[in-house]
Amino acid sequence: MATTTYGVKLVSSKEDVRNFLEFPYSLYQNSKEWVPHLRLLIKDLIDIKKNPFYKQADTAMFLAEKDGKPAGRIMSIVNNAYNQHAGEKAGFFGFFECIDNQGMADLLFKIAGDWLNERGCEVIYGPMSPNMMGEIGVLVDGFEHSPMFLMPYNDPYYDRLITSAGFQKHVDLLAYYIHKDVTELARAEKAETLVQKRYPGLTIRKINMRKWSDEVVIIREIFNKAWARNWGFAPMSPDEFEFLVGDLRYIVDNDFALVAEDKGRPIAFSVGLPDINRILIKIGNGKLFPTGWYKLLTELKKIKTLRLALMGVLPEYQGKGVDALMNLHTIRNGLAKGYHEAEFSWLLETNTSVINLAERFGAVPTKRYRVYKNQ
Repeated sequence: MATTTYGVKLVSSKEDVRNFLEFPYSLYQNSKEWVPHLRLLIKDLIDIKKNPFYKQADTAMFLAEKDGKPAGRIMSIVNNAYNQHAGEKAGFFGFFECIDNQGMADLLFKIAGDWLNERGCEVIYGPMSPNMMGEIGVLVDGFEHSPMFLMPYNDPYYDRLITSAGFQKHVDLLAYYIHKDVTELARAEKAETLVQKRYPGLTIRKINMRKWSDEVVIIREIFNKAWARNWGFAPMSPDEFEFLVGDLRYIVDNDFALVAEDKGRPIAFSVGLPDINRILIKIGNGKLFPTGWYKLLTELKKIKTLRLALMGVLPEYQGKGVDALMNLHTIRNGLAKGYHEAEFSWLLETNTSVINLAERFGAVPTKRYRVYKNQ
């Protein structure tokens, strides 16, 4: 009887990188819910020469093999910007994928953890791929639902693999679903009146797509101030933020990309994204060529599902109803354009004010994602 061989190696060659990128497509080839990522986006995301994130991060990628074939992967990450901001000596793991084999998972986490410990990390969080602005967390509840754009999906056994490898829950992230038939606007409209009285100079405008670069600067400046006290946050450089939003420019609908101003001063932003996963799952293999681009562009206007993906409110305006006003405008615009459902994702489980806001609009929790730690 042949002996099964297992091993983990540092990704170093072009073939290793290709196998690292390709592994999820074979792992989930029979999954009904997993949505293939756009290969070009993922390739750029892990490219240390193209992605400015890696200017302030040290990373290593590892590939697990079973009988010489890819069976798992993981990235070790030291996010220096996070550690400087948070005052921690933390490491992160990301891009974790693995067959249902505890020994293989243990080996991946051991090698990835040793690499981080050698660099002085005293605690390890994850998954973050590669940071909190990428895909974050492991799905632990809501497997019957397809993931929204830029949200992760994994098989149920991942939680067992990770906890059995010595990790424990650190924090959960929630996704809230809302349908037009149960949308509650009356309470938000009452809040709108109060907010307008509190800030008579408050206006909400759509971003100007012709001044994209200027708008990106405004949004980044608000984001860095608004999120500064959130767990996992690290200040984003201009290059990093531009890289993050660069490809989104082609799918952003400015009816769902809004900036709030008080007497002309930008104080908040919100971004909703059409759920192009509805198209990507039809493309099937994550490749835009030769026909994927055409399908993406022609199907984009048919999407009627929105992901309410990102919002930032300057600290001095938080808790004053500005976030409710932004969501109200987004939902109104969506209803006017025939959108029938949306998802608030992700919401930190400890952020009760944002969760209460989603529930006031009629949203209900449908998915739960977990971030783990190991000390």
